[in-house]
Amino acid sequence: MLYYLFQYVHSHYNFPGAGVFQYISFRAALAIILSLVFSLLLGKRIIQYLLRMQVGETIRDLGLDGQKQKQGTPTMGGLIIIAAILIPTFLLAKLQNVYVILMIVSTIWLGLIGFLDDYIKVFKKDKKGLAGKFKVMGQVGLGLIVGTVLYFNSYVVVREHIAKETISWAPKSNIVDDLQQGENMIFDKQDVKSMKTTIPFFKNNEFDYADLLSFLGSAYRKWAFLLYIPIVILIITAVSNGANITDGIDGLATGTSAIIGATIGILAYVSGNTVFANYLNIMYIPYSGELVVFMSAFVGACVGFLWYNSYPAQVFMGDTGSLALGGIIAVAALSVRKELLIPILCGIFLVENLSVVIQVSYFKYTKNKYGEGRRIFKMSPLHHHYQKEGYHEAKIVTRFWIIGITLAVLTIVTLKLR
Repeated sequence: MLYYLFQYVHSHYNFPGAGVFQYISFRAALAIILSLVFSLLLGKRIIQYLLRMQVGETIRDLGLDGQKQKQGTPTMGGLIIIAAILIPTFLLAKLQNVYVILMIVSTIWLGLIGFLDDYIKVFKKDKKGLAGKFKVMGQVGLGLIVGTVLYFNSYVVVREHIAKETISWAPKSNIVDDLQQGENMIFDKQDVKSMKTTIPFFKNNEFDYADLLSFLGSAYRKWAFLLYIPIVILIITAVSNGANITDGIDGLATGTSAIIGATIGILAYVSGNTVFANYLNIMYIPYSGELVVFMSAFVGACVGFLWYNSYPAQVFMGDTGSLALGGIIAVAALSVRKELLIPILCGIFLVENLSVVIQVSYFKYTKNKYGEGRRIFKMSPLHHHYQKEGYHEAKIVTRFWIIGITLAVLTIVTLKLR
């Protein structure tokens, strides 16, 4: 809203300084500040309200140190994160931008699913919360929406070099800025619909999903949505569940999400800027630069929430926050076509998820084979295993953050591995 207001003031009245709102970098910086302030101010008030309403976490006795002290800690704190993301976004982002619309829808959609789960647990006194099948249905529904928009929307394009004409020679001075000179061709830059995504170690770091369907014949590209949309559903479901599982000790999911969000913000900035995309020789995605504003608000909200969620936590985000955080990360990565980097960037989420799958699978296998279930880890998810080993949860969280930062740097480095 502020963006449109200052744009109007600048264009009609030439008010000094109003033009600065056209710069993504300025609005992104302002989004971080506003989301941080909102989360700090709103956080205190919401925590007090949750305490009055006795919206406390019911802790299962898992035999972990310090667990009993967490009993009664307010939950549903994800409302703080969601509000601190959406308010700066509505104020500072271009709301007609397709990527911003997708991020807003994803945040509200998964936030509502998580809120319903927390509501059932807290107010209906049902520890199971929302049935798993309904959570999955909600995630699949969002995946269908996101996949359909990313595939069919006319504004979701990439800029490619299209051969314009063959030449024997042309002096550089005769080639205008929006053309590139090849050995025998002049290439014109055009925005085209494409299913290309980013993947390290491949030629130009690019991979086209449609190529997997080439066996269908010459018209194979028109069927690419049958492959792409299920992939989108899988990614959104996996990452949102990964964030949900990671949210097991104070500050772990919040800090990890902030690191991932900052990395996606950087990737969105270079992917949506012609100069940086050209310099780094990476895919340029028109209109995606606006995601930087949203991801800046995301990072500010996480850091602000961490003020209250760090050990010892004054509030838990609950599924309201964790499902939304994972969904935001997944949709943002898909939007900037970096979803195949998620196994590296979201390595913490991946390992936490795998630790549960491995533990459950091995337990069932050994029970069927030996009549007694056996475990690989002392407890899953993985962070609880380290708690059982005697590590303090603050140390576990800090070390996971360090690993998360290392994975974030590695993710950015992969852009140049060809």
